[in-house]
Amino acid sequence: MTHILSLTTFAPVLGALLILALRGRSDTGKAPLWIALATTLITFGLSILMLAGFDAHGAGFQFVEDAPWFAKVHYAMGVDGISAPFVVLTTFLMPLCILASWTAIEKRLTEYLIAFLILETLMIGVFTSLDIVLFYAFFEFGLIPMFLIIGVWGGKNRVYAAYKFFLYTLLGSVLMLAAILAMISIAGTSSIPALMHYSFAPGVQTVFWLAFFASFAVKMPMWPVHTWLPDAHVEAPTAGSVILAGVLLKMGGYGFLRFSLPMFPLASTMFTPLIFALSAIAIVYTSLVAFRQTDMKKLIAYSSVAHMGFVTMGIFSGTPQGVQGAVFQMVSHGVISGALFLCVGVIYDRMHTREIAFYGGLAEKMPWYAAVFLLFTMGNVGLPGTSGFVGEILTLTGTYGAPTPGATWTVLVAATGVILSAVYALTLYRRTMFGEVTNPKLANILDLSVREVVIFTPLIFGTLVLGVFPNLVFSLTETSVADLIAGWRTVAGG
Repeated sequence: MTHILSLTTFAPVLGALLILALRGRSDTGKAPLWIALATTLITFGLSILMLAGFDAHGAGFQFVEDAPWFAKVHYAMGVDGISAPFVVLTTFLMPLCILASWTAIEKRLTEYLIAFLILETLMIGVFTSLDIVLFYAFFEFGLIPMFLIIGVWGGKNRVYAAYKFFLYTLLGSVLMLAAILAMISIAGTSSIPALMHYSFAPGVQTVFWLAFFASFAVKMPMWPVHTWLPDAHVEAPTAGSVILAGVLLKMGGYGFLRFSLPMFPLASTMFTPLIFALSAIAIVYTSLVAFRQTDMKKLIAYSSVAHMGFVTMGIFSGTPQGVQGAVFQMVSHGVISGALFLCVGVIYDRMHTREIAFYGGLAEKMPWYAAVFLLFTMGNVGLPGTSGFVGEILTLTGTYGAPTPGATWTVLVAATGVILSAVYALTLYRRTMFGEVTNPKLANILDLSVREVVIFTPLIFGTLVLGVFPNLVFSLTETSVADLIAGWRTVAGG
């Protein structure tokens, strides 16, 4: 178990190298897909092994690996109760993405799979890094494979969407890099645990907080820097949308938890009203925009922005319920939003359109698909019994009890988002599933295949089990969240 994190992080690279060795051969058939699937399943198994050895009641980071790299920078890895769930979420979704790509990707398949495996390594590295330079390297290099996935295998406007995604996220990250270099210069270390306990001057905290905020706000994405996300989702292949919504969006929330709150507690307290305001606006505004969408992917993309509004609100509430609810909401959203994009991918593979008006009466032709889509729609709305309910209710109750002025009004505004999400989600379901089949092109549409049932089964299981037994996540996060809040409030005097 000494090097379990390195094994989990870099196992996908080995699979990518094996696929690369097959590149150029004309007789490979499905071999690259089988190699990618086996690699992601092995990586998932390693993450479960890591989780099995994790001490939920232990304080600090576990499975720590530390070796000098260059200058003051170390190759340092470790996980705590906040990062461990995201590692498992990443490795859980990747095999499903490979299965979803089984028949959808025809051109340059080996390059596509290599890009996904490299992306998996970079995403896991973000959550396991304990050196801020190492974190930045994983965080920033993750842009490249996703840029290629959108730009090469996306839709007709893929180049525009890929560049918009790349430039938006790169701009914010440049400011974060400048802050990282300044932090290392001041503190004399690049160790994340050491920086979490270093006391920066109040004025310096403000500057650093804003620099990190520029990067994490775009990554979430928060309103008003969210406009790259709908374009990226619409043009990305189905598996790209799953990873984008399921994991990449969570890096912003993870960044707030790992850096903004513990390293800049005074600035975090000062800017909490701003975060509350932006979160409330995001929840209501993007829910209204989602209602007017005609493309199913774009509707789900805007709903993701709204759900991330609950996350930022919960993170900065500074209460155990709010922060734990935010972490849970990110994990839950990763499962549910990924499943919704896969649902859209099912009918897109058959009809090659995502226009809502094209469909109608699908429940008659695809009853199993309609049942699966209904479950994930209810989870997205926040129906009790699904994982979507737990995260939303905890972020709302946690924020309501926050010591920040205006928290009550923030909750009242955000609560309307719960109603609005039901409006746009159920309207989408009604328009696509109910009524008569008026489009003759839908006459022979097929229900879920065996492969698609295999993809959706673990997602259904995850949505229901986390909804009924949320303590599976809370038992991991409780100690780390309590330490985070205690450190923040002690320094901030709250």
